Amino acid sequence: MPRSLAGDLTDPEMAQPYMKKDDDDEDVEYSPFYGIEKGAVLQEARAFHDPQLDARKCSQVITKLLYLLNQGETFTKVEATEVFFAVTKLFQSKDAGLRRLVYLMIKELSPSSDEVIIVTSSLMKDMNSKTDMYRANAIRVLCRIIDGTLLTQIERYLKQAIVDKNPVVASAALVSGIHLLQANPEIVKRWSNEVQEAVQSRFALVQFHGLALLHQIRQNDRLAISKMVSGLTRGSVRSPLAQCLLIRYTSQVIRESSMNTQTSDRPFFDYLESCLRHKSEMVILEAARKIAEMDVTSRELAPAITVLQLFLSSSKPVLRFAAVRTLNKVAMTRPLAVTNCNVDLESLMSDQNRSIATLAITTLLKTGNESSVDRLMKQITNFMSDIADEFKIVVVEAIRSLCLKFPLKYRSMMNFLSNSLREEGGFEYKKAIVDSIVTLISEIPDAKEIGLLYLCEFIEDCEFTYLSSQILHLLGNEGPRTSDPSRYIRYIYNRVILENATVRASAVSTLAKFGALVDALKPRIFVLLRRCLFDTDDEVRDRATLYLQTLDGEAAVGSTEKDVKEFLFGSFDVPLANLEASLKTYEPSEEPFDISLVSREVKSQPLQEKKAPGKKPPAGAPAPAPVPAVDAYQKILSSIPEFSGFGRLFKSSEPVELTEAETEYAINVVKHIYSSHVVLQYNCTNTIPEQLLENVTVYVDATDAEEFSEVCSKPLRSLPYDSPGQIFVAFEKPEHVPATGKFSNVLKFIVKEVDTSTGEVDEDGVEDEYQIEDLEIVSADYMLRVAVSNFRNAWENMDPESERVDEYGLGVRESLAEAVSAVISILGMQPCEGTEVVPKNARSHTCLLSGVFIGDAKVLVRLSFGLSGPKEVAMKLAVRSDDPEVSDKIHEIVASG
Repeated sequence: MPRSLAGDLTDPEMAQPYMKKDDDDEDVEYSPFYGIEKGAVLQEARAFHDPQLDARKCSQVITKLLYLLNQGETFTKVEATEVFFAVTKLFQSKDAGLRRLVYLMIKELSPSSDEVIIVTSSLMKDMNSKTDMYRANAIRVLCRIIDGTLLTQIERYLKQAIVDKNPVVASAALVSGIHLLQANPEIVKRWSNEVQEAVQSRFALVQFHGLALLHQIRQNDRLAISKMVSGLTRGSVRSPLAQCLLIRYTSQVIRESSMNTQTSDRPFFDYLESCLRHKSEMVILEAARKIAEMDVTSRELAPAITVLQLFLSSSKPVLRFAAVRTLNKVAMTRPLAVTNCNVDLESLMSDQNRSIATLAITTLLKTGNESSVDRLMKQITNFMSDIADEFKIVVVEAIRSLCLKFPLKYRSMMNFLSNSLREEGGFEYKKAIVDSIVTLISEIPDAKEIGLLYLCEFIEDCEFTYLSSQILHLLGNEGPRTSDPSRYIRYIYNRVILENATVRASAVSTLAKFGALVDALKPRIFVLLRRCLFDTDDEVRDRATLYLQTLDGEAAVGSTEKDVKEFLFGSFDVPLANLEASLKTYEPSEEPFDISLVSREVKSQPLQEKKAPGKKPPAGAPAPAPVPAVDAYQKILSSIPEFSGFGRLFKSSEPVELTEAETEYAINVVKHIYSSHVVLQYNCTNTIPEQLLENVTVYVDATDAEEFSEVCSKPLRSLPYDSPGQIFVAFEKPEHVPATGKFSNVLKFIVKEVDTSTGEVDEDGVEDEYQIEDLEIVSADYMLRVAVSNFRNAWENMDPESERVDEYGLGVRESLAEAVSAVISILGMQPCEGTEVVPKNARSHTCLLSGVFIGDAKVLVRLSFGLSGPKEVAMKLAVRSDDPEVSDKIHEIVASG
């Protein structure tokens, strides 16, 4: 920090009391910026215009201005311009500290192109100054504020600076090159020779920045990167920072050529192994980390694990943290490779740094064996009270994984989780524990009853409404199926007496579920529900009334016991957003609102039409009310006589683009699916102001779609500039059959010239046609993405006779996540309970899907994925549906996909 600035920061006029006085200490802490205001500082900035500049005072004012800018204070255009021009006058001063602050101020103000010219000459003068500090700072500032036009004028100076003997100047030019590469890549790429020379520099920082810039210049050329790595791994890089970069680039080259098993790749890996013996600790750590991330054999991984083990006993906390974090990641996929470090990891459990201790514990939980579980649980119990909630959550999640790994040890781990629930903690921590217990209950049948009792004890003193409601919902689904359901009634009814209205309403629903499934408890449940009729809250009373009539057979929810259970336990399959939009558009009449007509499709898109580029809605225009896509399309299609006899619209797809952006004609298509018809709606926009299109139609060739036959089409009479229009083509197909095929499309029209100044249209037109992209109708188009709130209940309530199970090999995939995404895309179903997200480094995964197949058949799918080889993915597919034939069709779709 310059001497003048350091003096200003302790100036008594500028310092104000910042914090309250400590009880045990008479000293008061001061902040040099406390209470400053923008207006006052701008007044002080007038000192920049004084004929005799006071460098110390100017430095103080600039420091305040920089503080205001970094605190998010906004300057108006006029204020920023005035400050900028005032600051430029400070170039007259020869004070080095003030000059550095001037550079900072110019960079922070980001002047406009008109204002940049004012300081360009001063900065270029400083670029050629004899003072190296001026040169370096001038280069950094100039490269941040100029555009491509001015850059070509100073390119020669920047090239010279890259190879300058002073490392500060060279580094400044290289870093500026990294910034400039984003906006002016062609100019920076011309500096390759100078950058290569900088990579050979004897100065560490120059070599580091040079290598970073050289890699960015060549990053899109895999062969050039490979050659660069091949040349530099021979020992010309001496800087530890540059060596770390080179290790990353080397691992990138190895990863990209991982499919190539030739021996030419081995020298690169040998280089990584040699870095494990480097004298710099950062290089050793980087090499070990990259080797650990790669798909290597146990023998190749062992040296990396050994050096990481040595760092676990280092006196430097940062080394211990880096080593244990890397080992933690390795333990996720290869726990056996880390078991040799267990003794060192156990010693880190008492480390003063809580982050290190937490990582050590979670690593031990991943690498421990069944015999060590009890000892680990005992050690962790003593440790938990000393760490923050965020670290506790990590430990809880690790314990859940360990319990699933060793299910026979569920008692000790459940006991630990139960004790943790009684301790003090925030919502996220308690939620993590509850979620873990719920997972263990669902995955380990023997743990169900003990887990439910632990949760019952927790809600007796739970301060979080969300968790109480979640647990009550779980009790309603699982409690009636236990050996002694009556033991839970007391806990549930206590919630009706003691809790807030939301929890009371949840408790009433839970009681009703016990009454529906356990006949012996029904009389007692009736008594409790009748007491709820006098509750102070409307929702609680309404629920109690509804459930009493439902259980007594009075409510019109169905005539059988199965209907009652479906009403209580079934999922609400209408998306709330769709229901809300339909209710808003419902017009009161003699015909009641019919919920069965509300779209079940998740994430419905409003009717979309592609606008011409550059057109924006007028400012302040009200946003259109959200309307479910099927509702909007249904109104349009039902108004067309040719389509009125097609029946109910089953599904409308999202728009599929058939032209690229910025083309003459913007066209997308929406596929409307009926039981025995498909209507293609082509949304067209003319983006050429000088043209008017007439008699616009789409010629559709269905040669590759044998099951489809064209029924009719509805062309477009006229398509003016920027006025979207629709063309419809209808096809017939076998009823309730998911027919697939490929359609080629050609847009045909008569084009007429338009005088844009007068708006007159030529009478004579020319026939023309425009080739657009092909369109495919796939199996996923016949599936509605409909969610279920409780997949397990929905699965168990479906007829087991409809279940079809088979196994498939999905071949080589980049990852499990890619395989999961591909199958979801093929089926077009809705993922449930967040199972579409695959944990990082997972070797197996289960995905749950739900939907409604054409013909209104509900479908549920369980997908179990696993890695059967290095990248070979195997999948087990289980399907249940309302119609066994649909289950067979789902398997056919996957087999053919």
